[in-house]
Amino acid sequence: MVPMDTLKAQISVHPSTEYRINQNLDLFDTASLSTLATQAWSGRQLKFCCSPELNLKEQRALPVRLCEDEYPGWIDLQSLVFLQPAEHPYRPVSLTPEHVSARLPQVMAFMQTALQQANVYLWGGTLGPNFDCSGLMQRAFAQAGIWLPRDAYQQEAFTQPLVNPGTSAADLVSVLQPGDLIFFGLAEKANHVALYLGESQYIHSSGTDQGRNQIGIDYLSAQGDLVTQTYYSQIRGAGRVISSYQPAPT
Repeated sequence: MVPMDTLKAQISVHPSTEYRINQNLDLFDTASLSTLATQAWSGRQLKFCCSPELNLKEQRALPVRLCEDEYPGWIDLQSLVFLQPAEHPYRPVSLTPEHVSARLPQVMAFMQTALQQANVYLWGGTLGPNFDCSGLMQRAFAQAGIWLPRDAYQQEAFTQPLVNPGTSAADLVSVLQPGDLIFFGLAEKANHVALYLGESQYIHSSGTDQGRNQIGIDYLSAQGDLVTQTYYSQIRGAGRVISSYQPAPT
């Protein structure tokens, strides 16, 4: 364990300062640090969501918000050693639909590489080789310089809808292009996302409840095995990425 005095000397918890992450980092959903919320790879930036007067000696975890996607979480106090003040605030890049389209081959290549590595489904996973569904999407696009929001329902809201609500899955295939996102879930909310590859195939990381517990390729078809049929019955719609996510001005 790193001594507390060393931690306090290395970083000043100030909400107006951005910090660069120098080592892959786990973010948790509560201060208990019991459930993974997401992961942040080296090079990303974050801000603290707490008062600079906070007594670090009384804390086990600190609330933060990632700069690129505004995603909140809690980090272990010992993780402060992996942060340093950023040289510059995070500056999002503005991309046109043409820019995004030109980078889709990089996204597809990342997916194929991830597929070939031994992996299991990891809730909150974005680092690899283990991912959750939306973490795989975010990482694949981010390594191509395109930022997506973190969760499936947020990604659905961010993309350009391709069909009207109620459109059949069969009609959906006719408008999909490689690189589009397909969303699954209940009527109220998307809870799963996949990347369309073409020829009715999509790639996704699915869990143990109704999936394959790994990254895999499935088909938009009512036929096939139970996993294929289950996801086909839960299709909500699809969206096209036409820009890079822009955090709200602070």
